[in-house]
Amino acid sequence: MNLELKNKIFFLIIFIISNFLIIVVLVDKFFNAPLKKLDYLIKNFYLWNLKDSEIKFSKTLNPHLNSALKFITQTLKTLKNIKSDFVHGKAIRWEVDIWREIQWKMLTKKLIEVPELNVIMKSKPAWEIGGDSYDIIKQEDNYFIYVGDATWHWVWAWFIMIMVNALISWFSKIFKNWANILAKTNEIIKPRIKTNLLMTMLLVRWDYKSKRIFMTWAWHEYLMIYKYKLNKTFKIKSGWIALWMMKDCSKILKEKEISFEENDIIVLYSDGITEAINRPIKDWSEEMFWTDRLMDIITNSPKIKNKSYKSAKSVFNNITKELSKFMWYNHVQLDDITLGVIHYKSKNFDGTQDVDTNINKRYITEWNW
Repeated sequence: MNLELKNKIFFLIIFIISNFLIIVVLVDKFFNAPLKKLDYLIKNFYLWNLKDSEIKFSKTLNPHLNSALKFITQTLKTLKNIKSDFVHGKAIRWEVDIWREIQWKMLTKKLIEVPELNVIMKSKPAWEIGGDSYDIIKQEDNYFIYVGDATWHWVWAWFIMIMVNALISWFSKIFKNWANILAKTNEIIKPRIKTNLLMTMLLVRWDYKSKRIFMTWAWHEYLMIYKYKLNKTFKIKSGWIALWMMKDCSKILKEKEISFEENDIIVLYSDGITEAINRPIKDWSEEMFWTDRLMDIITNSPKIKNKSYKSAKSVFNNITKELSKFMWYNHVQLDDITLGVIHYKSKNFDGTQDVDTNINKRYITEWNW
């Protein structure tokens, strides 16, 4: 074999080897490398250690592989976002469960017994948590009874309700009337919340020593009062200013004495009752419960057996059943519902003849107390 032939064979071998190496490099760069990168991304996705900046591929020489890698890239980003939302949602769900438990304990705690009055108060949020609240607070001879309704719903309303309840409980130890308590509560919270967040309240103060009852209002629903001697229900307007409408409301908030005699009944409620509708959704064909219907229901509530007077239980139960009937027993609750009934017991009040507070479930809708 001559030298020239040997050189040709040598250069041919070098050419084949170099082309093979080039092919190996190209295959590794444009085929194996994307697959290795894909394997890396999938492993890190499972380990929850995947960054958005890493989810990208260099273009290969194969347009079909490019399309597949592009699809996989978008899928990984979507899955990462879904996983993030899921984990975040689980955290929020856990927090909501805690908030709901706090509110449930607040709304189901045993109420303070008020001398000479029989008080029933219950509330049912429309969602997991709500902005309605109620309480009875004792301070010396005064018993502070109230119903509150924070605007909006869910978390914002819940936070406002919690803050107001805490401040009212504290200020009731300092001030002797509702007007001062609300004015101070308004002063503290007003600078700390958004301007479109408000709270309406309706409050009564029972002075046990003087046997007198006083009303204070903050743009809430009417106060309903059933007068035993007249066998008629009246409504008292609750004012025009809600909490946080203005920085200083001390000159506007007032206490007003209400004529309250034996066997009279006061009803406090949130607009979840008067604005309840007889349809599962609002479609402009619905009818609202409204105040006139509520007044008639109070007046027509049954009397205690063999007695001439009604009781807190009989009025509370009658409102509950008639509201359920109006809502056709199975409609979705669209707002928080709170109801409080206060009965000024007579000296001959017979609790053994009072009606049962347990209502047959076929008479109540899904907002079961």
